[in-house]
Amino acid sequence: MSIFKGAGVAIVTPMKENGEVNYESMAKLVDFQIENGTDAIIVCGTTGESSTLTHEEHLDVIGECVKMVAGRIPVIAGTGSNCTDTAVYLSTEAQKLGVDGLLLVSPYYNKATQNGLYKHFRTVAESVRLPILLYNVPSRTGCNILPETVVRLCRDVENIVGVKEASGNISQIAHLAAIAGGCVDIYSGNDDQIVPIMALGGLGVISVLSNVAPRQTHEICRKFLDGDVAGSRKLQLEAMDLCNALFSEVNPIPVKKALNLMGMNAGTLRMPLTEMEDANAAKLEKVMKEYGLL
Repeated sequence: MSIFKGAGVAIVTPMKENGEVNYESMAKLVDFQIENGTDAIIVCGTTGESSTLTHEEHLDVIGECVKMVAGRIPVIAGTGSNCTDTAVYLSTEAQKLGVDGLLLVSPYYNKATQNGLYKHFRTVAESVRLPILLYNVPSRTGCNILPETVVRLCRDVENIVGVKEASGNISQIAHLAAIAGGCVDIYSGNDDQIVPIMALGGLGVISVLSNVAPRQTHEICRKFLDGDVAGSRKLQLEAMDLCNALFSEVNPIPVKKALNLMGMNAGTLRMPLTEMEDANAAKLEKVMKEYGLL
């Protein structure tokens, strides 16, 4: 049973000017997502600045998100780490907090072998009862989870059910789909590839775009799942300029800027991330106006 189908938002973690997590703003963002059709909340992922949250903050954000969502849609918690013991700790604690699933990023910096990745993910998965999505984003981690490793994990480990594929390599994703035989739930990790990946059998997207355009992102997926491929493709292509603007600087710099422009009070970023460059911010604002968000 898939954790969700459609558009899951990789939600930002709003911050106050003093750098503390802004839970009042977070509650408004969660409601905004659910009211606009988002199919799942992915909390404490890359977009949620998990890499600069303390362990205590990380778990507090997850717990508060579960309370805010209150069972309306699934909550998937990012609990991956480059340290296997840390990933086990975060995952077991997140399970206690009532999440519906986990997202485990590949260990960053260590550059583990494929056998090391297999042992890492299997160890974490066996510490919990929750369904797990792997997260392949080699541009940020320096480590690519090969299709054969993904399939091996999904076949060998009952609660590893799929992958967020953000490699950007359509050929690799097609190979994964070809050898999986339906045992891997595939989600696009790139907003500009939702339709191509769904055409290969993907179930939807874990999305940055959905932070600012949840209804549109949901509709891209819904139309495809309902068989309206032309309608889905049209919405995908209409969003391309916005997708590009949201990645004109490293995520989540642009999407936090976009939310602030919309009056959503996403707040500041934690260093080493810094505010968006003026030229890129001006382009983002222009594209948002053209897309009808401002």
